Amino acid sequence: MTRILLTGKTGQVGGELITALAPLGEVMACDRDALDLADPAAMVATVRKLRPDIIVNAAAYTAVDRAEAEPALAIAVNGTAPGILAAEALRLNALLVHYSTDYVFDGTKRGSYSEDDAPAPLNVYGRTKLAGERAVQTSGARHLILRTSWVYGARGNNFLITMSRLAAERDELKVVDDQIGAPTWCRDIATATGVILARLQDKDGARNGIYNLSAQGSTSWHGFAAEILAHAAAKPKARLLPIPTSAYPSAAARPLNSVLSHDKVKNTFGIDLPDWRASLAACLASK
Repeated sequence: MTRILLTGKTGQVGGELITALAPLGEVMACDRDALDLADPAAMVATVRKLRPDIIVNAAAYTAVDRAEAEPALAIAVNGTAPGILAAEALRLNALLVHYSTDYVFDGTKRGSYSEDDAPAPLNVYGRTKLAGERAVQTSGARHLILRTSWVYGARGNNFLITMSRLAAERDELKVVDDQIGAPTWCRDIATATGVILARLQDKDGARNGIYNLSAQGSTSWHGFAAEILAHAAAKPKARLLPIPTSAYPSAAARPLNSVLSHDKVKNTFGIDLPDWRASLAACLASK
């Protein structure tokens, strides 16, 4: 039976992966206590003890603004740890699946970003995620790097949860309207990962490389918030107002355009995630 080591089991994507990966083999799911990406020696010891055939790294440092003040921890988890996992995967001849982000781009391109566009991250989080990508790419291990965007789910700490709470507490909500991306349900990411791995098992092994994996369509944060409020069971208290990025100061700069092209993952694996509106409705119905 295929042995699958999953990191980050308590995260948004990791929690969904426990179910999505189950049909593929034995899932050995770890939280931070069992496998801390900031502790290289413990990581190596855990991987060598479990000897997986596939490593799925869903753990990450995702606090974009806080990373500006904690760059050492962010690079340890997002940049160094993936390289260590890749080295261990190479040693075991295992496949490594690693998740990355639209924030490796600066957002100045018109149109969607392809996997071949040159990264130019604007913030510490993006730079550390790019470092992780490059560590995996240069490791010699079999690997898949899945870049996604604007991840949300029915649980945890994310935009959907925050907007739903604030809309009930405040009279007015000001939300950025000039950053464009594709809100992507964590369950869609996990389901697609399971499909990709199943198709690799059926065919000729890993097709090494980076693949964009995000929802179809695009919107602004304001548009995302408006759709969330439109699905609210009770009429929200808050009035929703669009504002420019310049009116919403934050520690980390963010790209204005985060839209990713999906041609490569569709052509290679037949993967086509749903439109973001359909997935949002399904997510809210699943609560």
